Amino acid sequence: MNPLAPGSTIGILGGGQLGRMLALAAARLGFDVVVLEREADSPAGRVAVKLIVGDYTDEAALAELAAATGLVTYEFENVPADSVAWLAERGIEVAPGARALAVAQDRFEEKSFLNAHGAPTVAFAPAGTPEEAVQAAASVGVPALMKTRREGYDGKGQRWVEHAADAAAEFAALGGAPVILEAAADFVRELSVIAARGRDGATSVYPLAENHHENGVLRRSIAPARASQAIVDQAERIAARVLAGLDYVGVIGIELFEMADGRLLVNEIAPRVHNTGHWTQDGCEVDQFEQHIRAVAGWPLGPTHAIAQVEMLNLLGDEADGWAKYAAEPETRIHLYGKRGARPGRKMGHINRVKPL
Repeated sequence: MNPLAPGSTIGILGGGQLGRMLALAAARLGFDVVVLEREADSPAGRVAVKLIVGDYTDEAALAELAAATGLVTYEFENVPADSVAWLAERGIEVAPGARALAVAQDRFEEKSFLNAHGAPTVAFAPAGTPEEAVQAAASVGVPALMKTRREGYDGKGQRWVEHAADAAAEFAALGGAPVILEAAADFVRELSVIAARGRDGATSVYPLAENHHENGVLRRSIAPARASQAIVDQAERIAARVLAGLDYVGVIGIELFEMADGRLLVNEIAPRVHNTGHWTQDGCEVDQFEQHIRAVAGWPLGPTHAIAQVEMLNLLGDEADGWAKYAAEPETRIHLYGKRGARPGRKMGHINRVKPL
């Protein structure tokens, strides 16, 4: 594929805040954006030149998207693989590709892929019945974290198993869907790396972020994280292996556990722009959203070094109502998502507090 010229149209599957920030980045580079989203009033839809309202499996909606563009990307990893295949069969380029979706949509496939490509994880085992859940818990050791193999994010679709015998009940509590049991990770801290790969195979990696979660939801990220060169080198090696293994095009987020002995284990990958990369909007010359557009459009990747120290804080629920206070802070940059109706725990925006390096 030749580099996409300014004035061209890019399609985005998904109308949430990540789609909104992708659309704004695309607009800065001279592209038009068409969004396919199930809701008529969505954050991304309101900043796109066109919104197609429809389900991601709706062939009429997909056909309308295909008629508008030859290049489609997505803002979240639960886009149906069949929809991507439908677009590809009609000559539409989808990036990142179907392989990345297939791996990321199933937690067992994801960890199997990671281990096969030299990216270490905690011990894990799949289960499809209550009896298998008990066996899996005994295999990986308890306490263990039980997660549904598909769907679930921000702490949803998962439960702790304290005793192997309890695994059957926890399996039922998650609805009896196929699950994966993961050994507990006695980590020192949570880190993440945001990386990109272009159509020519060139890669770039942003500095590490240190992340803090509350109730399964990311609360804040601090970047660049204080880290030894050995930790940085490990993270970059992991990113390179994942990108190459997926033949990836675009930006990817990789969540990591730093262990007491200095090893890094991969928690999960997200084949898209990532919440822990929001700091790049005010801490780098080219942020993760522009980088993703550059990559999928076949442009050269931009620089990824930090130009500031940033603390990113997610604004949950009615915290976004404090915009006036944040606006009065000279070191604070506000990013609101334009969502209608705050509710507890819902991501309504984020702020980046910027300091010199």
